[in-house]
Amino acid sequence: MDWLGIGVLIIGIAFLAFVIMLIKPLKNLSGVFSSLRSTTDALPQQVADITSSAKDTLTTGRETIQQLNNQMSELSPIFTILGDVGETTNKLSSSMVDITKEMKANTKEGSTFIERKNLEGLYGAITLGYYAFQRRNP
Repeated sequence: MDWLGIGVLIIGIAFLAFVIMLIKPLKNLSGVFSSLRSTTDALPQQVADITSSAKDTLTTGRETIQQLNNQMSELSPIFTILGDVGETTNKLSSSMVDITKEMKANTKEGSTFIERKNLEGLYGAITLGYYAFQRRNP
């Protein structure tokens, strides 16, 4: 039994020496954990700040898009009117081109006189006036 007690005592002294050697690394580990705690203590507030900033940004973006949609809905009839005016102008100008081509084909025999005297613009204006007069009086 004496040998057993001496063996246990030696194991105890070795364990004590091992614990004494681990005191410094354990203190350093404790310091790391305390600095980690101080860092993570501020984390919930930082996350709350970031989420509130993101929420404000998304709210502002949504309001801006709503304003843009309202303005576009107000401008939509204007774009429709402009499209209708463009189509009407296109039809009118194509009709005038057809009439001008027809008149040019009908006056082929006198075309040298027209070109020689530079009267193309005058005949074009007369044709336009005639066509507008015809359109006004059905």
